[in-house]
Amino acid sequence: MVRLRFAPSPTGALHLGGLRTALYNYLYARRHGGEWILRIEDTDASRAVPGAVDNIRNALAWVGLEYDFGPGKHGPHGPYFQSERLDLYHTYTNKLLDSGKAYRCFCSPDKLAATRERLARAGSNATYDKTCLNLTDEEVARRVRVGEKHVVRLNDGILPRRTTPPDLVFGTVRDAHASLPTDPVLLKSDLYPTYHLASVVDDHEMGITHVLRGEEWLPSLPLHLDLYATLSLAPPQFAHLPLLLNRDGTKMSKRKGDVQVFDYKKRGWEPQAILNWLALAGWGQQAELDGTDAKQAPDSTRVMTMDEIVEEFDLTSLTHRRTVLDPMKLEYLNKRHLMGTMTSDDGLTSLAERVHDTVKAAFPASPHTHIPYIKQVIHLLQGRIVNLNDLPTLAPYFFVEPDLNTAEAFSMFKSLDRKVYGRIKGAILARIRDGDVRWDVASISAALHDEIAKLAVKPKAFMTVARCQLTGMKAGPGVADIMQVIGKERTMDRLIMMNADSGHI
Repeated sequence: MVRLRFAPSPTGALHLGGLRTALYNYLYARRHGGEWILRIEDTDASRAVPGAVDNIRNALAWVGLEYDFGPGKHGPHGPYFQSERLDLYHTYTNKLLDSGKAYRCFCSPDKLAATRERLARAGSNATYDKTCLNLTDEEVARRVRVGEKHVVRLNDGILPRRTTPPDLVFGTVRDAHASLPTDPVLLKSDLYPTYHLASVVDDHEMGITHVLRGEEWLPSLPLHLDLYATLSLAPPQFAHLPLLLNRDGTKMSKRKGDVQVFDYKKRGWEPQAILNWLALAGWGQQAELDGTDAKQAPDSTRVMTMDEIVEEFDLTSLTHRRTVLDPMKLEYLNKRHLMGTMTSDDGLTSLAERVHDTVKAAFPASPHTHIPYIKQVIHLLQGRIVNLNDLPTLAPYFFVEPDLNTAEAFSMFKSLDRKVYGRIKGAILARIRDGDVRWDVASISAALHDEIAKLAVKPKAFMTVARCQLTGMKAGPGVADIMQVIGKERTMDRLIMMNADSGHI
C-alpha cells in the first residue's frame, strides 16, 4: 500500500507552496491507488498560531483535496497531532539512550554558545565538544533525579553505515552529513521532540512509504537517514519538490499574506484553476532518472480536470529548477475553468449563488441582483469573465443605469456626427415603441439590421450609438443580447437618456 502524508505545522495560514505539496501528495497517492494522511506537526507550541489548523483543513476542503486520515477523519494511524504522541517519542528516545546511541546533555544555552565560539576560533567545524557524553551513569542519574534541565542528543560518533538512496525528483543527491550539527538534539528540555525525531518516528509508525516535501528539507535528509539507520528502520522513498517563488524571486512564506490560499478564495479564483495552475508549476520538462526516460510533461497552461492530472502525474517530469508562479497563467486557466462550469444550468446556478453577495454589495440599491437574473448575465458574458469577482466592474450596466458622462462614453459619442447619433437613437426607440419586435435575440437583431438598412448608415456607427446608450462602454456582448437581458422597458429608458453633449432627441 502506497501511503503518503502532508505534515504542516500550525504556524500560520496555508499558503500556495504548502498547498502544492499537499496536492502532489494527493496526486501520487491517487495515481498509485494509495492513501494520504494529514498530520499536524505541533511540537513547537511557542510558534503555534490560533486557528491555523482549521485554516489548513478548510483550505484543503475548499479546493477538494480530501485526505484519507487525519484530524476529523480518525483511522488506524492516529492520533494525528504530534503533541498527542509524546509517549511514543519518549519510548524511541529511551531505546536510543539504553543502547548508548543517544545521551543526555545538561549544558546551558550560555555554555553551548561559548563552546561553539571557542570551537570556531580553533578552526573546528564541530558545533559541540561532546562534554556530556563523558558523564558517568551515576552523575547522569543524579542530575536527572534532582530535575536538572537537559536535552537528549544523538551520539553521531557511533552511527551505523548507510547509503543515500536516489531522490525521486533530483536523483542522486550529495550526502551533506558533514554539514549537520555535532550530535543533533532529538528531545528538547521541555520533553518535546525535535522535528527530526518526531518526523522519523511518525513516518515509520504510520507506515509512510513515500515522503514528498519541499526541497528546503534536503539539508535535513542525512540526519533523517542517520536516525532510520540508528533505529534499524527502513526509510521511506523521498521526493524533494523544487520551491515555488514569488514574482520577485523570493521564497514563499506564511508571513506574506499575498500567497495565502484563502486570499485567492476571497478574490474569486476557481479552486480547480488554482490546482491546475499549481500542478503544472514546475511540471514542464523531461528528466531522466536511473536511465529511464520520463513521460512528456503537459504544457504549463493546459486546462486539465483533476482526473486528468491524476492520470498524467509523474514525479520524474518535474523540473529541478525553482519556479516563479506566473499570475497570467492563473488568469488564463481560471477563465477556461469558468467557461467549463458555465456549460450546465447547475454550474451557472452555482456561479450566480457564489457571486450574489458581491453583486449585492456593489449595487445595494439595484432591484436587478436576484440569482436568476445574475445567471443570465453570467451566461451572456461567458468567454469574457476572467474572475467571477470581476462581474460588477466588467458589466455594471446590467445592474444599474449606465453613466453616459464618462470619458469612455463621451469618446463614443464624439466619434459620430451629432445629428446622425440622434437619428439612430430615434429610429431604434421608434421601432421598439411600435411593438412589432418580439423580445428575443433573433427578433431584436433582425429589427436592428432592418433599421440600419432604412437609415443607410454604416453598421459600425449604428451599433456604436446603441452600445453607448445601453452601456456607456465600448466593449461587451452583442447589442441584441444586452437588450434581451435588460428587457424592453429598460432599453427604452436608456435610449431616452441624455449624454452631456448629445441633448434630447
